Amino acid sequence: MRLVLLGAPGSGKGTQAARLKEHLQVPHISTGDLLRAEVAAGTPLGLQAKEVMARGDLVSDAILLGMLKDRFSRDDTKAGFILDGYPRNLAQAAALGDLLDSLGQKFDAAVQLTVDNEQIIERLAGRAKAEGRADDSPDSVRHRLNVYDQQTAPVIDFYRQHGQLTVVDGVGSLDEVFTRIIEAIQPGHDVG
Repeated sequence: MRLVLLGAPGSGKGTQAARLKEHLQVPHISTGDLLRAEVAAGTPLGLQAKEVMARGDLVSDAILLGMLKDRFSRDDTKAGFILDGYPRNLAQAAALGDLLDSLGQKFDAAVQLTVDNEQIIERLAGRAKAEGRADDSPDSVRHRLNVYDQQTAPVIDFYRQHGQLTVVDGVGSLDEVFTRIIEAIQPGHDVG
């Protein structure tokens, strides 16, 4: 199963990705983690990314796509993957589809976790207190939510138009949300 997880910051993507990884027995690929690993390993793409980040710029779509191509060529992704943090824009969504086509891999679904913005602000305020994260202040979260909405709305529409979008209510216990995801992507499958 090849999945993309979409959702605002604080919607539970990372938490659910970890659970899905165990259930589906496929790797969870976070582009942020992948980027940090490539930089740390000093790979050619990692060195390019490090130079871009040192200037304070965003890593280009071409560099990210190159890292994903390399990652998707590894044996552990043959049965699928859970992609978190990519695609973030329409160009990346199209490039991901083209990459998978070139590798002969079928894309299964984009799963969008929906959570009301005010609930996200509450969730992240709790995380900010527990972990001391400045980027989780209410003002910062509101800004991140606005940026997410602007950038990701076209991606959601892209997957909806291609019949690949599954929308899941991200509110409830971890088990409730997980069960909803499994029922959406594997109808009739036993979650237990």
